[in-house]
Amino acid sequence: MSAESSTSSRAVCTLCDAHCGLRVKVQGGRVTEVRGDQDDPFTRGHICPKAAALGDLMDDPDRVRTPLKRVAGGFVPVSWEEALADIGSRLAEIRGRAGVDAVATYLGNPTAHDYGAAIASTVLRGTFGGRNHFSAASLDNLPRLVASATLYGAAAAVPVPDLDHTQHLLIIGANPMVSNGSGMVSPDIGRRLRAIQERGGRIVVVDPRRTETAALADAHHFVRPGTDALLLLAMIDRLFANGTAARSPFCRDTGFEALGQAASAFSAERVCGHVGLAAETIRALADELGAAHRGICYGRMGTCVQEHGTTTTLLVDLVNALTGNLDREGGVRFATPAVDMVRLSALSGAALQPGRSRVAGRPSFLGELPVAALLEELETPGVGQIEAVIVNAGNPVLSNPDGTRLGAALAGLPLLVCVDLFVNETSSLAHYILPTPVALERPHYPFLFAAQGVRNFASFDDAVISPPPGTREGWDVLLQIAYETLRREGLGQRVAALGVAAIRRLRPERILEALLRVGPQRHLGLSLASLRSAGTTVDLGPLEARLGDVLRFTKHELNLFPGILAEQLEGLARQLGEAPPGLTLISRRTLRSNNSWMHNAPRLMRGASRCTLEMHPEDAERCGVSEGALATLSSAVGRIDVPVHVTPDIMPGVVCLPHGFGHGRAGTQLRVAASSPGASVNDVIDATRVDRVSGTSALSGQPVTVTKARPAASAAE
Repeated sequence: MSAESSTSSRAVCTLCDAHCGLRVKVQGGRVTEVRGDQDDPFTRGHICPKAAALGDLMDDPDRVRTPLKRVAGGFVPVSWEEALADIGSRLAEIRGRAGVDAVATYLGNPTAHDYGAAIASTVLRGTFGGRNHFSAASLDNLPRLVASATLYGAAAAVPVPDLDHTQHLLIIGANPMVSNGSGMVSPDIGRRLRAIQERGGRIVVVDPRRTETAALADAHHFVRPGTDALLLLAMIDRLFANGTAARSPFCRDTGFEALGQAASAFSAERVCGHVGLAAETIRALADELGAAHRGICYGRMGTCVQEHGTTTTLLVDLVNALTGNLDREGGVRFATPAVDMVRLSALSGAALQPGRSRVAGRPSFLGELPVAALLEELETPGVGQIEAVIVNAGNPVLSNPDGTRLGAALAGLPLLVCVDLFVNETSSLAHYILPTPVALERPHYPFLFAAQGVRNFASFDDAVISPPPGTREGWDVLLQIAYETLRREGLGQRVAALGVAAIRRLRPERILEALLRVGPQRHLGLSLASLRSAGTTVDLGPLEARLGDVLRFTKHELNLFPGILAEQLEGLARQLGEAPPGLTLISRRTLRSNNSWMHNAPRLMRGASRCTLEMHPEDAERCGVSEGALATLSSAVGRIDVPVHVTPDIMPGVVCLPHGFGHGRAGTQLRVAASSPGASVNDVIDATRVDRVSGTSALSGQPVTVTKARPAASAAE
C-alpha cells in the first residue's frame, strides 16, 4: 500500500492512569507507528515504552479473535450466537438451582479503561443480584475508596496532589516514576517532579526500597513494611506537640482534640524501633511538612495493600488536613471533572457493610466483596457456594493471593466465562473465552480517571483502527450475557431482560452525553461533539477549592477522628509489642510491565529477566544465596524458585519480587511470555492476610523465608 493511503490519528493510551496523548499511524489496516502527541497540553509528546508497544498488542498472533469453546483437548471457535445462548442457558440453570449467589463476577483493571464495559458491568451486576461480585480494586485502591467515603461521604472524592504548585512532596509507599502517577493522573510525571525541585521545592520518599522515584528525590528513608500507620501517627503526635496542627475549616473541631490525644500514645520514640526510622528522622519528616507553605503527603499502593491499609490511608489525609494542606493550592485538592463521579459514587451508597460474605463475613463496599473472599467462597460447600464465574479483563490466577490454589478452584467450576484477549493463566481454564476490542480499537473517555487529574481535563477519542471482525464491544458482550440469562428465568427476570435490551440499544455514548450535560463543567457546553472537535485533551484548568461543595452534596462533616480509625488503635498498639518477622516480602512494578497482560509484547520483554528477588547483601549472606543464584522463597501457603539480585537498594529484612509474572502454566497460549515466565509472587501470598477494615488483600509485609534452591535432580527425589 502506498504511503498516501496511510492515516495519522489522535488517540490516548489506556494502559495506565496517565492517559498520554498519542499520534497513531495506520496503514493497510495495521498500526505502524505510535508516538507521543506533541500538541497534547498534558503529555507534550511524552510516552512510556508500553504505549509504543500498542501495535504489538493488537497484532499479536496469540490474540483471541473469535469466541472459543472448551472441548476435549482444547478450544474450538464457535459463533457468538452459540456461545452466548449456551452461557445464558447454563447460568440460568445454575441460578435457578443454587440461587443468585452461585454466580460471581470478577472485573480486572482494564475494565476501568473501557467506559462502555464499566457501565455495562454495573448493569450486569445489578440485574443479576447476589453478593458475590469482585474486582481488582481490593488488590489495589479499595482502602483509598473507603477512606474517602469515611471522611468526605463519597468513594470517588479522592484528594489529588496539586503537583504543579507544591513546594514539598512527601511520598510514602509509592513509586510514581514507574507507575506514571497512580491515583493522580499526571502524564510525564518525571517532568512534574523535577519542576518541584527546580522551583526550590523538596521531594522526600519513605519506602522499603530505594525506588526509581527515590533516586530522583532529595531524600529517601527506609521503612519496615506494614508500619506506615505507626509512622503517620508519630508524625501527627509531633504536629500537635510542636503546635503545627491546624484546625480544618471544614470540620469545626470535630475529632481534633481526640486525634491529638490518641496520637500521643504513638510518639516517635515509641514507634521508631518498630518502623525502622530514627526518632529524630520521624520528627524531621513532620516538621518539614508542617513548615512547608504548600506541602503534600502522598501514599499509594504500598500504603493500601497492607494489614492497616485503610487506617494508613485515613492518616495520610489527616496529615494533610492538620498541616493545612487539604483543599489548598499546592496541597491536595479535588478534581472538577466533566462527569461528576463524586455524585455518582455517593448515590450508589458508600458505607462499608460488614459480614456480607458467606464464609468469613468479609465486608462489602459499593456492592463488591474483597477478592480475599473469592477463594473461600469457591471452595467452601453449602448454600451460596460459587458455581460459575464471569471474568472481565482479569487474570486472577496471577493477580490474586494463593494463585495456584485459586486456579485449581476455578478449574473445577461448572462454568467459567472469560472476556479476554488471550488464553492466559485464568482463561485457559474457562469453558468460553469471549474476545473484545482493545485500546485503539474502541472509543475512549476517561470516565474514572478524569476525577483524579492533577489538572482538570476531558477528552474523547474515537477508535483509530477497526477491531478484528470476530470481536464484540465489552458493552455488548456483558449486556448480552445478562439478557440471555434473564430471559430464560421467571417473569420478573424476563421483564428485567427487556430493560437490559433497552439499555443495550441506548449505547454508552448517549449515556456519556447525558452525564456531560449535567456535570460540574456543564457551563462550558461540553459534549461529545465538542470533545471530538478539539482534536486533543481539553485543559479545564488547575485544581480549585472544592471540598466545601463535596461535603455539602454528601451532607457530610469532616471528622478528624472517625470511628473506623478509633477502632484500629488498639491493634496498632499491640503491633508495637510484637517482634517484627525475620524477612518480609513486598512487590514492585516495572515500567515495561502492565500487571500480567503485556508480557507477550516482544519489544517489552527484551533484555535480562526482570523477575528477580531483590535482597540486601546482609540478608543474602545470612540466607546463603548470592547474585544470580536460584533461591526458594517460601511462606505459609507456598514456595517458588526465583533468581536473586543482591542490592543495597532494599531495606535489610525485606525482599522484593515484581508482580504479574508466573507465565507458562499448562494450557496457556502466550509464546513470548512463556519464554520468560518468571514466578508469581501471589503464589506465596496468604489469601487470609487482609486489611483489617476493608478486607483488601495484604500483599505487602508477608512473612517469608529464603533458602538456597536445591538442584532440580535433588528436588525431584
